[in-house]
Amino acid sequence: MTLFSPFTQRSVTLRNRIVVAPMCQYSAEEGLPNEWHQVHLGSRAVGGSSLVITEAAAVLPEGRISPWDAGIWNDAQAEGWAKIVRFVEGTGAVAGMQLAHAGRKASVDVPWRGGARLDVAEGGWQPVAPSAISHDPAGPLPTVLDAAGIRAVVHGFRDAARRAADAGFHLVEIHAAHGYLLHEFLSPLANERTDEYGGSFDNRVRLLLEVAEAVRRVWPEELPLWARISATDWAEGGWDLDASVELARRLAAVGVDLIDVSSGGLVRHQQVTVGPGYQVPFAERIRREAGIATGAVGLITQPEQAEAIIASEQADVVLLAREMLRDPYFPRRAAHALNAELNPPNQYRRAW
Repeated sequence: MTLFSPFTQRSVTLRNRIVVAPMCQYSAEEGLPNEWHQVHLGSRAVGGSSLVITEAAAVLPEGRISPWDAGIWNDAQAEGWAKIVRFVEGTGAVAGMQLAHAGRKASVDVPWRGGARLDVAEGGWQPVAPSAISHDPAGPLPTVLDAAGIRAVVHGFRDAARRAADAGFHLVEIHAAHGYLLHEFLSPLANERTDEYGGSFDNRVRLLLEVAEAVRRVWPEELPLWARISATDWAEGGWDLDASVELARRLAAVGVDLIDVSSGGLVRHQQVTVGPGYQVPFAERIRREAGIATGAVGLITQPEQAEAIIASEQADVVLLAREMLRDPYFPRRAAHALNAELNPPNQYRRAW
């Protein structure tokens, strides 16, 4: 098992173990992807990545982080994504989509303008959450989801998965990390409910499992389903690695094929110990104890580092985000550094 060995799940084979992680571009209008998204994702497919995952695509309009986030809540958006899928897969890469709902972290401005909360007059909306607890202690409280709201979320993920299949995607990932809605239900720091969706571990994981089951029912059986989680909140009394191992077991039982292991993002007072590959041990433990494939992400920047993660079976794939922003051709650079073969597109062969 090496960085440039193929990886097969269900009927899909990745040409190597290098995956483009979802990265929000804040460049859509009304949730519609455009030329920016095609060039952004397409260039990384040309660069040799095996799987290119879209930015978090909101399953409902209020599930966007910002008004400029991409979505998959209507058919027009699915048609927009289909063109991008055709280009990505035409390069030999696999196109994947991350399905998401931002929960209480919704309705904010773009990061390069400071990411401040937007009110309705500024094009924003009222965020929703499991409990009336704001991500920003100084900010307004989110609306608590009632039973009908929770059903709408499950149906939103289900319908989005169906649209992603119609658009031609060959993999979907459920986003349950980084303090967004599904993660908010998991963590006792954001979930103070007293109904069947709060309190005990079984209750707090209920919504994510219902979403995964609903997605799996409509997502083609022959195609992989992934889930991204935050393995720890990095905060006392929050979600932790032990809980993540058990959650991974339960996700595997309902048809999830790989856990994409990140961390943090739920609370502002988190204390994160950051360093190269700092989240890899989380992926390794979940892989070993839950018996499910994992992806490692977070400060993976060097070819030799990525190769060591795969060769030592700490994870099955590596997902790169910021490094892919710096270098869309990281896989080709890695192949050169590791004396591996990664054929270029015919249009680029004259340079090899």
